[in-house]
Amino acid sequence: INDRDLFLRDLRSGTTRVLTETSTVETDPVLLSGTSVVYRTSGYNFMPYIAMDERNIYPSDLPMSFPKAHLVKPLNVIFNAADGTEIHGQLFVRERITPKPAVVFMHGGPIRQMLPAFHYSGYYAFAYAMNQYLASNGYVVLSVNFRAGIGYGRDFRRAENQGPRGFSEYQDIVAAARYLQGLEYVDGERIGLWGGSYGGLLTAQGLALNSDIFKAGVDFHGVHDWAWRARDFSEGGFWGINDDLMELAFESSPVAQMDQWTSPVLLIHGDDDRNVMFGQTIDLVERLRDKEVHHEILVLPDEVHGFYRWESWIRSYKATADFFERFLK
Repeated sequence: INDRDLFLRDLRSGTTRVLTETSTVETDPVLLSGTSVVYRTSGYNFMPYIAMDERNIYPSDLPMSFPKAHLVKPLNVIFNAADGTEIHGQLFVRERITPKPAVVFMHGGPIRQMLPAFHYSGYYAFAYAMNQYLASNGYVVLSVNFRAGIGYGRDFRRAENQGPRGFSEYQDIVAAARYLQGLEYVDGERIGLWGGSYGGLLTAQGLALNSDIFKAGVDFHGVHDWAWRARDFSEGGFWGINDDLMELAFESSPVAQMDQWTSPVLLIHGDDDRNVMFGQTIDLVERLRDKEVHHEILVLPDEVHGFYRWESWIRSYKATADFFERFLK
């Protein structure tokens, strides 16, 4: 349930043939003449290859500089939210000795699913690499597949009261922190969180609602006010938020829950973002200034939501690592 495999279904005969059944991730199959299939494959310690008949055809190999031998194999873990919902995640641990700081990661979307391998989407392949980097620097990392995401059934994807209708998925993030606090090799007083887009929203919610749990956060281009998104971004904000839901949408937003926000935050946003308005970050910064909460800002000029430039990713992830180094270690 936490991987991707390929099957070939014959619609005439109704028979199914297993093409791949491995611990790696296989996606994007293309059937050639005969029975050969070209597809994309990736693993916990190698980035995607183009493969055919279980052999890599491009690239022939990764560069010698790629730290394949140094990446940790994420563990698939399961824990329960306060309402009993079963939540899956991937745990990145290098050494189970002495209590270490920990970081919770939340994907965007929310219609996504993180995997125990390099993702088939570039944005999340980069996020997976960042989680590996954090683990290599002494953090325990838990990547959370919270409700509203894909991979665990229709009821999970369409969970009640999610997002602007009550942010029910936030309890999954608290449950992830509680899971980490139960591990003897985690310092429960040094837990941070990070994520982009919807993950940025959940980062801001974690800091606003539970600075007692989350001691620092990095928020990439997050939504901070659902009602503003519904009014000014697009009609209903793509979430069907009508006038009757505006008050609930606002109350489900981080900006409505800032009374207890004390933990430091790093905000990263491209000023030409077409998915989440740059003004969402400007507005949050003004509110943080009014509350005298420590915040740092990295604005990427002329950059969009998914960052076109390699330099933008490197600069942002270096800033993330530096921020956690100063506020979690």
